[in-house]
Amino acid sequence: MAQSNNSIKKILTVAFALCIVCSVIVSTAAVALRPLQQLNQELDRKTNILNVANLYEPGMDVEEEFANVTPRIVDMRTGEYTDEFDPDTYDGFEYRRDPAASRTLSGERDPAGLTRVENFATVYLVGDPDDPEQIILPIRGQGLWGLMRGFLSVEGDGNTIVGITYYEHSETPGLGAEVNNPRWQAQWEGKQIFDEEGDLTPAIRVAKGSGSGEHEVDGLSGATLTSNGVTNMLQFWLSPEGFGEYLAKFRSAVDPGEAQDTDVELEAEGA
Repeated sequence: MAQSNNSIKKILTVAFALCIVCSVIVSTAAVALRPLQQLNQELDRKTNILNVANLYEPGMDVEEEFANVTPRIVDMRTGEYTDEFDPDTYDGFEYRRDPAASRTLSGERDPAGLTRVENFATVYLVGDPDDPEQIILPIRGQGLWGLMRGFLSVEGDGNTIVGITYYEHSETPGLGAEVNNPRWQAQWEGKQIFDEEGDLTPAIRVAKGSGSGEHEVDGLSGATLTSNGVTNMLQFWLSPEGFGEYLAKFRSAVDPGEAQDTDVELEAEGA
């Protein structure tokens, strides 16, 4: 006797076959679309880098403009460049999982709540790599609801901020998510990271009801924990644990004695 179309066996057979067909379709689509997804991710990364450097304009050829940006790998422990990795493919966020290329953080050494951080990071130099106009640094740290990832652009003096932007976060819309509000981001331009030459402790911070000083940016209204998260991640990434040693090389590029001699010469010529 033929089985009923409503039999358990036929129902399970049809369901199993449908699952197999759908799985094949989804897998095929994922494999076929992966190159396009990677291309879009790369384009988004470059757009964010140009944006934080105030070089992005809607409709521009991102690849053409990005040709003026040079990626380099920095050993954050020494502040020196390294050729150990390819800057076009290296992903420091992934290398944080590699015990041989990362280190564990805890307590006061981890204000950004990262737990573990890579030893090498990619920086992006705008203009002449040997004397860059801007230095773009990747930054990340814990906000209120999760990890915030972005970029900070610093002038070639290693101290003056050009801009800040976030391309990934889960902060509250209308509150912490205002980290991407252009009006708030505009406050960062011209702010100074360090107090004085040779000091590796960053002075820059987000302070509610402040923002008038050269080291301060006004906090986000109603988002104290997100504002604190921004301060904490900058305290880490701009310290000797992060890019502090690297930025110090730019800050000390002009010898104070030479600068003083130049001032004397100019005064003599004026006289």
